[in-house]
Amino acid sequence: MGRLRAMREPLKYVQGRDALNKFYDEMGYMGKRWLFVCSNSGYKACHDKIEKSFEGHDDYRRYEIFGGISSNGEIKKMQEIVKNDNIDVVVAIGGGSAVDTAKATAYYEGKHIVIVPTVAATDAPCTGLSVIYNNDHSFDKYLFYPTNPDAVIVDCNVIANAPVHFLVSGMGDALGTYFEGRASIRTESASLEGTGITRAGQALAKLCYETLRQYGKQAIEACKLHVVTPALENIIEANVYLSGVGADNVNCAAAHSFYNGVTAVGCKHADHGDCVALGTLVQLVLEGATKEEFDDVQSFCMEVGLPVTLEQIGITTEDQVRIIAENACVPGETIHNLAGDVQPCELYDAIMQADAMGKIALGKV
Repeated sequence: MGRLRAMREPLKYVQGRDALNKFYDEMGYMGKRWLFVCSNSGYKACHDKIEKSFEGHDDYRRYEIFGGISSNGEIKKMQEIVKNDNIDVVVAIGGGSAVDTAKATAYYEGKHIVIVPTVAATDAPCTGLSVIYNNDHSFDKYLFYPTNPDAVIVDCNVIANAPVHFLVSGMGDALGTYFEGRASIRTESASLEGTGITRAGQALAKLCYETLRQYGKQAIEACKLHVVTPALENIIEANVYLSGVGADNVNCAAAHSFYNGVTAVGCKHADHGDCVALGTLVQLVLEGATKEEFDDVQSFCMEVGLPVTLEQIGITTEDQVRIIAENACVPGETIHNLAGDVQPCELYDAIMQADAMGKIALGKV
């Protein structure tokens, strides 16, 4: 292989109960002037803890509620603040859009970047890329960075007090990490960052799935009660770190292409993690996985409340499935990391079979 193997990850990852009470202790070395790019809910959940951590220090701190999507206009607005206020460190507080906005702002301005996720719904906090949109909210591009974030700090109490469905969605996104990575390794594909795949990346992806399987249901019950237990901490680590660093250092395959196909149908309530979970089952059908392996993954989905049928993500017609299959197989999609050249007709058949197996499991046939 001509590719150099490489590993990408945040320079620092901190996680724990009331971790934000120690924000300054953990991050203060980066500078004296801070811009916090916040979602509305992120500001409410984190502001007081972060401020408490700065007690006794005279650092400049500015909190900005961003516009809700990582658009070019929103990023430019934050860049102006960085310039005008002579900011040293940009901090994201919120979900994926706040994270992507802050990452891009810090990258364009050459500043440190710290990520404070307020939900464990995606692995975006640890990755070295952003999804950027136009000002009309249409997709613009994926922006890849030369490095991953300087630091990620996760307050488990904040995650425990977020709606449970975010945690479940994060498990759906994380579910694909091992199986998509395994497929990429089989075909000697590049990692998501375009490098050769390391054994360390493979190990993290596998540990991600093992952690989901062992602790997923317990973590959901803890989150329902808004309590922090070892199981919840383990799932937060799987959703945020193991999935993010694992995916960065292996790659995606059919599960994420399935999600991209679903977006072409315009299903408003089908979120990323739900689609990736069902897409993982579709990928296992495409790969000819054994009954034991398929049943194991399907039973996990049912145990934690992830979808196993098309109806559960709002897909109700065969025409919709054909649209999904066509769009998931366009050139450049990660489904082509699977062995063989997957055609739309093959993906259509696999989607229909995975859906049928889900209906059987749910007792609907």
